[in-house]
Parts: sequence; structure tokens; C-alpha cells
Amino acid sequence: MGAGHASGGLSARYLAGTSPVHRLEPHVKLVAVLGFALVVVATPVHAGWAPAAYLGFLLPLLVVARIARVGLGRLIRGLTVELPFVLFAVLLVFVSRGPRTEVLGLSVSQSGLAVGGGLLAKATLSVLAATLLAATTEPRALLRGLERLRLPEVLVQILMFMIRYADVVGGELRRMRMARESRGFRARHLGALRVLGPAAGSLFIRSYERGERVHLAMLSRGYTGRLPTGPVAAVGARSWTTALSLPLAAGAVLLTGSLVG
Repeated sequence: MGAGHASGGLSARYLAGTSPVHRLEPHVKLVAVLGFALVVVATPVHAGWAPAAYLGFLLPLLVVARIARVGLGRLIRGLTVELPFVLFAVLLVFVSRGPRTEVLGLSVSQSGLAVGGGLLAKATLSVLAATLLAATTEPRALLRGLERLRLPEVLVQILMFMIRYADVVGGELRRMRMARESRGFRARHLGALRVLGPAAGSLFIRSYERGERVHLAMLSRGYTGRLPTGPVAAVGARSWTTALSLPLAAGAVLLTGSLVG
């Protein structure tokens, strides 16, 4: 595991550290992760060398995780977001048409096995890369990186407030749950929806009113649709070379596989 982590909410995804990966500029890491994901997606799923390529893509990710001191448990927890891809990949194995084969006594589609396995491998590798990015970059630094990459300013501000107030709303949700449980409430059957429904509505109204108050407070302090930004430092060639080594290594694996295949 890393040297430590922030507590609670979205910030808990970040593991504080001083590794070379942590010190890279956020927009440089964003470009590297995007480039790696594009190389992974470009791998043809029906190629005979595709499984070996997927294993080759995994190696540089593990090297980066080792350098950044991001433990295996942290990487595995990050994979929980790809559960929908897992279900879809399993479904493809059984519903796809074409020649069939037997796996563990079950009749499955050969094309579905290739497409489903490729989809799952690509999703897993991309999620692992995104997990490393989140574990080595603070949320606010990620937003600064998006600004450097010329993402629309309105979208960056929306993401900024989402990150800031997700923890606030999550804390209020926990307090509401504790208040219900202190009064003996247990959500054990469908009848609990009569309590949970109004609670969800109340949370939505409170969040909306909080947003209105924050917006008015910003306007009263001179907000005109743009937030102040500090000076932008130049990024050296060494930082770009270090960050782009990940997608370049993946590109080398893809090129080798295509030539050998």
C-alpha cells in the first residue's frame, strides 16, 4: 500500500506519497492514461495474439504501481466499478451466435468468448490505469490537469463542486441513517421504502437548497462564471518522457503482437 491516504469520500481514493509517479504533473498523467487506454482499445479481440498482448499491457501497469507504492488490494478494490462489464461479457459468451465449444461443461459461443474476454480484458486494464491515476493524484490536482488540457471551464467547475460537495452530501446521508437507526429503524423489507423514499426526497431538497446558497454566496463575492487561476508552470521534457513511457510500452506490445501474428 501507499504511504497513507486521505479519509472519507472521494478523497480516500488518493494515496499520499512522494514517488516519481506522484510528482508528475496531473495533465501529463492524464495524457499518459488516455494514450494507454487508446492502445488497449485498439487491440483486435479476434487476433490469436490478443491474450498475450493483454498480459503484456499488464506488466507496465504493475511496474508503475510498484514505483508508486500502490498495493494490490487498492488495485483490486478499484476493479469493482467494472462489474457491469463483467456481466455483459458473461452474457455475450452464451447469447452470441456462431460455432460453439465447451468450457467447464457449458456450451459457449467461440466468437462470444473472444469478444467477451477481450471486452473484459480491455475494461480491466483501463480501470487499473485509472485507479493508478486516482491513487497518485489529488482530486483538485486532476481538475487543474483538465484545465491545462483545455477542457471546457464550465465542465471543470461542475466537476470541482461535485468533488467538493459529494463528501458533504455523503456525510449528511450518514447522519440521516444514524438518526433512523437510533430510532430502531431497519430496512429489512419493502415496507421500508415508505421511510427511505421521503428521506431521499429530503436529502435532494437539502442538497438543492445548499447549492442555491453557495451560488448566491459566490455571486456576492464577485463570481462572474470564471474562477481565479494561479500561474502555470512549464512542464519539462523529462516529465513527458517519464509519463509517456506507459503508453509507449503498451504501443510496443501492440506492434510486436501485430508483427508476430
